Amino acid sequence: MANTKSKSGNGSKRSGKSKSNANGSQKETSGNGMQPSQLMQLFEEELKDIYWAEKALTKAIPKMVKNATSAELIEALENHLTETEGQIKRVEQVFEIIGEKATAKKCEAMEGLLKEAEAIMEECEEGAMCDAGIIAASQKIEHYEIASYGTLRQFAQTLGLDDVAELLQTILDEEKAADQKLTEVAITAVNLEAHEGEEEGEEEEETELETRSKR
Repeated sequence: MANTKSKSGNGSKRSGKSKSNANGSQKETSGNGMQPSQLMQLFEEELKDIYWAEKALTKAIPKMVKNATSAELIEALENHLTETEGQIKRVEQVFEIIGEKATAKKCEAMEGLLKEAEAIMEECEEGAMCDAGIIAASQKIEHYEIASYGTLRQFAQTLGLDDVAELLQTILDEEKAADQKLTEVAITAVNLEAHEGEEEGEEEEETELETRSKR
């Protein structure tokens, strides 16, 4: 009876890790039942997605630079544009390593974030308020990229693609640093200036109302 239980237990354990195909051979699966080929397909789709996103950013960042007025913000954006161009090359290296042609697939999420950034720049007056809006939009973009590259790196590690995981970790570190830089710019200059400008505007409005009431 003990031997029967042992065999039954082992058989049950194996069935959670493999599946039989039509000819009876076994296919390895991950812990959640996903076969490596399926995970690889998902990895490739996500890679195409972020490839499109990075290329779109190389067109969007110059527009942000043009609308920004803070020297610190302009410098941060220009530096990240250079980083983004390098990240595109790294993503292309990843495609090469996995033996696939570098192909971009439209990223709906990034398109939405970039449209939001454009709307902010159109609606805000030039100056500190617009700079604050650009930072807010840029950090939303950075957070999306951080999530995307973190997921891709984990997929690569699971698939045993160590060289790919290393490239993706490099990009992830750059995205985190860019987000931190934007936070520093906001804290030290832009947000404070925007707040002070808003207070000055309120004071001018109050003075004008007082002048009118005395007439």
